[in-house]
Amino acid sequence: MQFRFLEHFSDFGKLFMRIGLGLSYMFIHGQSKIMGGPETWQGLGGRMSYVGIDFLHTFWGFMAAFAEFFGGLFLMLGLFYRPALFLLAITMIVASIYHIADGDPITTTSHSMKMAIVFIGMIFMSPGKFSLDRKVFR
Repeated sequence: MQFRFLEHFSDFGKLFMRIGLGLSYMFIHGQSKIMGGPETWQGLGGRMSYVGIDFLHTFWGFMAAFAEFFGGLFLMLGLFYRPALFLLAITMIVASIYHIADGDPITTTSHSMKMAIVFIGMIFMSPGKFSLDRKVFR
């Protein structure tokens, strides 16, 4: 099979994915939300009503912002890899439900749906040998 030699570099592939996704979630998605403060968190947390949770909106909004910013950081570093992916996946599932219930076009909804699938899939993969989890928790 062509390019089979690339299998020897799968840890570099995992590192590339972790850094790319982590930076994206930290700076494109999470930074403005985490810095937005309680007003932003209240609005984000209000989306939990779409899954039947109608209390502590500020807390849930903070958790979504935390998941996107610090989850992205932890993903990039390969530290607390699976818990970070779990939080990111839950955040993306809630975002998908919100977009669907709000009647947003599928092009808007598809990003959060795809990312939930990616994060869930990554939970079943190791972070690779270039991760802090491997160094710290061995």
